[in-house]
Amino acid sequence: MHIAFYAPLKPPTHPHPSGDRRMARLLMAALKRAGHEVTLASRLRSYDRAGEALSQARIMARGQAAARRLLARYQALPRAERPALWFTYHSYYKAPDWLGPSVADGLGIPYVVAEASHAPKRAGGLWRQGHAASEAAIRRADAIMVLNPADCGCLMALLGGDGRLHALPPFLDAAAYAPPPSRAALRAASARRYSLGPDRVWLLSVAMMRAAEKLESYRLLASALARIADPSWQLLIVGGGAAEVQVRAAFADFASDRVVFAGILAPDRLPALYAGADIFAWPAVGEAYGMALLEAQASGLPAVAGAYGGVGQLIADGRTGFLTPPGDVAAFAAALAELIAQPARRVAMAAAARARVLEVHDIGTASRLLDDVVRQAVVRQVVTHQGGKRHGSA
Repeated sequence: MHIAFYAPLKPPTHPHPSGDRRMARLLMAALKRAGHEVTLASRLRSYDRAGEALSQARIMARGQAAARRLLARYQALPRAERPALWFTYHSYYKAPDWLGPSVADGLGIPYVVAEASHAPKRAGGLWRQGHAASEAAIRRADAIMVLNPADCGCLMALLGGDGRLHALPPFLDAAAYAPPPSRAALRAASARRYSLGPDRVWLLSVAMMRAAEKLESYRLLASALARIADPSWQLLIVGGGAAEVQVRAAFADFASDRVVFAGILAPDRLPALYAGADIFAWPAVGEAYGMALLEAQASGLPAVAGAYGGVGQLIADGRTGFLTPPGDVAAFAAALAELIAQPARRVAMAAAARARVLEVHDIGTASRLLDDVVRQAVVRQVVTHQGGKRHGSA
């Protein structure tokens, strides 16, 4: 079927890389893999960082105008060429969907959302306009794909148990991270390029360097490493951004050969680094799930992470890595130290991590789940229209 795709927070064509842009692209690819024709409906961003009423009013006006234009354009097409379903990725109070509900209503097609979140505490706050729009869109949705289990509680409270919520584990194309035939060769190349000791235990972190949660994660990682007496480890950090000075300051007390900064690398260079490393280390402060954690495990790399948000669904604690209590520096250090000291356990966890990604988090599995949900949404939409009542109506 023809699916109109929209990402109000960050379109898949946005020039700056992020986990959000990555997942938008993956969702489009997964739907296409299921045989659907997927087109990007709009590049309009509805994101309001500061919670300013005037900014939200302007965004709302732009969104409503864009929805009217888009609906008119679709309605001018022959019915067979119009979208049969609207799919929105990541709508919440800071980036509500002003387009999808009205276009879907105007065309009489299902409205499906992936990664919607509902925050009742924002109802009377700075983002109240965005909150109201996000809540209305959630109520209107024919189906909601939940990537972060932490979102379920508030969504269930809003919608009840009417069957519109569907689990969609975060995913990637695992084929792009298949372990190489010669790990030793990759490791030797990385050792030369980044001045790493071939016989040392390589820890790897991949994350942008931004203020707030990302910076807090880097600081927690530095504090944890300072507690580890074992001298055999080296840390390679991949990333950059506005908080790079503060991140480097967090690791200033370590010898230069213990912590190596690789800078921002192209995505196609990451699989080799994952495959050559020994442990992926990321505290994951405030992460919804964390695509780098998934990439690392797809490459056969055990991970140590803080159990924030949906991170727990990515790591099978004690089998594919370790989950530690959020913000617990001592626990994070202990988990890292345990893996540093146990090479055989690292090897076992590496194999288990790759196998679990292939089973649960591969794009093929996601494609089948998405296909089932969008097709069911079309069937339910027909039944709903025959009954004369839509979701969210009085």
